Amino acid sequence: MKVLTSSRLMHGLTLAGLLASTAGLSGCYVVPVDPRQPPASVVHIPAPAPQAPPQPVTFAARLYPANDAAASYGMVSAIVTNDLHGRGTFSTAINGENFSGEATRTGAYSKEGVANGAGNRGSYLSCHYQMNSPTLGTGTCRLSNGAQFTMHVGN
Repeated sequence: MKVLTSSRLMHGLTLAGLLASTAGLSGCYVVPVDPRQPPASVVHIPAPAPQAPPQPVTFAARLYPANDAAASYGMVSAIVTNDLHGRGTFSTAINGENFSGEATRTGAYSKEGVANGAGNRGSYLSCHYQMNSPTLGTGTCRLSNGAQFTMHVGN
Protein backbone atom coordinates (compact mmCIF):
# COMPACT_ATOMS: atom_id res chain seq x y z
CA MET A 1 0.00 0.00 0.00
CA LYS A 2 1.28 3.37 -0.95
CA VAL A 3 1.31 6.22 1.45
CA LEU A 4 0.33 9.58 0.06
CA THR A 5 2.51 12.44 1.06
CA SER A 6 0.89 15.67 2.10
CA SER A 7 1.99 17.54 -1.04
CA ARG A 8 0.53 14.85 -3.29
CA LEU A 9 -2.65 14.90 -1.26
CA MET A 10 -2.89 18.71 -1.60
CA HIS A 11 -2.24 18.51 -5.34
CA GLY A 12 -5.01 15.96 -5.76
CA LEU A 13 -7.46 18.00 -3.71
CA THR A 14 -6.64 21.17 -5.68
CA LEU A 15 -7.19 19.36 -8.98
CA ALA A 16 -10.49 17.92 -7.74
CA GLY A 17 -11.61 21.38 -6.63
CA LEU A 18 -10.80 22.92 -9.99
CA LEU A 19 -12.68 20.21 -11.84
CA ALA A 20 -15.71 20.63 -9.58
CA SER A 21 -15.80 24.43 -10.00
CA THR A 22 -15.39 24.17 -13.80
CA ALA A 23 -18.21 21.68 -14.04
CA GLY A 24 -20.40 23.94 -11.94
CA LEU A 25 -19.79 26.96 -14.21
CA SER A 26 -20.59 25.17 -17.43
CA GLY A 27 -24.31 25.25 -16.66
CA CYS A 28 -24.51 28.99 -15.87
CA TYR A 29 -26.32 31.56 -17.95
CA VAL A 30 -27.33 35.20 -17.54
CA VAL A 31 -30.97 36.25 -17.22
CA PRO A 32 -31.88 39.91 -17.73
CA VAL A 33 -33.51 41.61 -14.75
CA ASP A 34 -36.54 42.69 -16.84
CA PRO A 35 -37.05 40.24 -19.74
CA ARG A 36 -39.41 42.72 -21.53
CA GLN A 37 -36.58 45.22 -22.08
CA PRO A 38 -33.34 44.52 -23.97
CA PRO A 39 -30.13 45.29 -22.09
CA ALA A 40 -29.15 48.96 -22.30
CA SER A 41 -26.04 48.14 -24.30
CA VAL A 42 -28.08 46.66 -27.19
CA VAL A 43 -29.16 49.45 -29.54
CA HIS A 44 -30.62 48.80 -32.97
CA ILE A 45 -29.63 51.47 -35.49
CA PRO A 46 -31.16 50.94 -38.92
CA ALA A 47 -28.76 51.07 -41.83
CA PRO A 48 -29.27 54.10 -44.09
CA ALA A 49 -31.02 53.34 -47.36
CA PRO A 50 -28.69 53.66 -50.36
CA GLN A 51 -29.46 56.67 -52.55
CA ALA A 52 -29.55 56.43 -56.29
CA PRO A 53 -27.21 58.81 -58.11
CA PRO A 54 -28.91 61.82 -59.69
CA GLN A 55 -30.31 61.04 -63.12
CA PRO A 56 -30.04 63.43 -66.10
CA VAL A 57 -32.98 65.80 -66.56
CA THR A 58 -34.55 66.31 -70.00
CA PHE A 59 -36.63 69.39 -70.77
CA ALA A 60 -37.79 71.54 -73.66
CA ALA A 61 -36.29 74.71 -75.09
CA ARG A 62 -37.96 77.11 -77.50
CA LEU A 63 -36.18 79.38 -79.95
CA TYR A 64 -38.15 82.44 -81.10
CA PRO A 65 -37.11 84.50 -84.16
CA ALA A 66 -35.22 87.68 -83.20
CA ASN A 67 -34.43 89.07 -86.68
CA ASP A 68 -35.75 88.97 -90.26
CA ALA A 69 -33.44 86.08 -91.23
CA ALA A 70 -35.07 83.90 -88.53
CA ALA A 71 -38.66 85.03 -89.12
CA SER A 72 -39.31 82.46 -91.84
CA TYR A 73 -38.47 79.59 -89.46
CA GLY A 74 -40.99 80.60 -86.80
CA MET A 75 -40.69 79.16 -83.32
CA VAL A 76 -38.25 76.23 -83.16
CA SER A 77 -38.48 73.49 -80.50
CA ALA A 78 -35.41 71.83 -79.03
CA ILE A 79 -34.73 69.10 -76.47
CA VAL A 80 -32.08 69.67 -73.78
CA THR A 81 -30.65 67.02 -71.46
CA ASN A 82 -28.79 68.26 -68.38
CA ASP A 83 -26.39 65.68 -66.86
CA LEU A 84 -26.38 67.68 -63.57
CA HIS A 85 -22.58 68.07 -63.70
CA GLY A 86 -22.35 71.28 -65.74
CA ARG A 87 -22.78 69.65 -69.15
CA GLY A 88 -25.60 68.56 -71.35
CA THR A 89 -26.73 67.82 -74.87
CA PHE A 90 -29.32 69.38 -77.13
CA SER A 91 -31.00 68.65 -80.42
CA THR A 92 -33.33 70.53 -82.74
CA ALA A 93 -34.42 70.74 -86.36
CA ILE A 94 -34.46 74.03 -88.27
CA ASN A 95 -35.83 74.16 -91.81
CA GLY A 96 -35.43 70.39 -92.22
CA GLU A 97 -31.82 70.31 -90.98
CA ASN A 98 -31.16 68.31 -87.81
CA PHE A 99 -28.80 69.89 -85.28
CA SER A 100 -27.18 68.18 -82.33
CA GLY A 101 -24.60 69.46 -79.93
CA GLU A 102 -23.34 70.04 -76.46
CA ALA A 103 -24.05 72.59 -73.76
CA THR A 104 -21.47 73.47 -71.11
CA ARG A 105 -21.48 75.85 -68.17
CA THR A 106 -18.75 78.47 -68.37
CA GLY A 107 -17.60 77.99 -64.75
CA ALA A 108 -17.79 75.37 -62.03
CA TYR A 109 -20.60 77.18 -60.17
CA SER A 110 -21.77 79.38 -63.02
CA LYS A 111 -25.32 79.60 -64.25
CA GLU A 112 -24.08 80.84 -67.61
CA GLY A 113 -23.11 78.59 -70.47
CA VAL A 114 -22.62 78.04 -74.16
CA ALA A 115 -24.20 75.52 -76.50
CA ASN A 116 -22.98 74.64 -79.97
CA GLY A 117 -24.48 72.25 -82.47
CA ALA A 118 -23.73 71.01 -85.94
CA GLY A 119 -26.36 70.38 -88.60
CA ASN A 120 -26.44 67.36 -90.87
CA ARG A 121 -26.21 69.65 -93.94
CA GLY A 122 -23.21 71.71 -92.78
CA SER A 123 -24.86 74.56 -90.86
CA TYR A 124 -24.09 75.31 -87.22
CA LEU A 125 -25.91 76.84 -84.29
CA SER A 126 -24.23 78.78 -81.46
CA CYS A 127 -26.06 79.76 -78.27
CA HIS A 128 -25.31 81.61 -75.02
CA TYR A 129 -27.61 81.08 -72.06
CA GLN A 130 -28.14 81.77 -68.37
CA MET A 131 -30.02 79.38 -66.08
CA ASN A 132 -32.28 80.80 -63.37
CA SER A 133 -32.80 77.32 -61.86
CA PRO A 134 -31.67 73.79 -62.83
CA THR A 135 -34.42 73.61 -65.48
CA LEU A 136 -35.31 77.24 -66.36
CA GLY A 137 -33.26 79.75 -68.30
CA THR A 138 -32.99 82.18 -71.20
CA GLY A 139 -30.48 82.94 -73.91
CA THR A 140 -29.75 83.78 -77.52
CA CYS A 141 -28.82 81.60 -80.49
CA ARG A 142 -27.32 82.43 -83.86
CA LEU A 143 -27.54 80.18 -86.92
CA SER A 144 -24.58 80.17 -89.34
CA ASN A 145 -26.69 81.97 -92.00
CA GLY A 146 -27.21 84.97 -89.65
CA ALA A 147 -30.65 84.01 -88.27
CA GLN A 148 -30.91 85.00 -84.60
CA PHE A 149 -33.22 83.57 -81.93
CA THR A 150 -34.10 84.26 -78.33
CA MET A 151 -34.14 81.05 -76.33
CA HIS A 152 -36.38 80.02 -73.42
CA VAL A 153 -35.29 76.87 -71.58
CA GLY A 154 -37.72 74.82 -69.47
CA ASN A 155 -41.44 74.25 -69.24
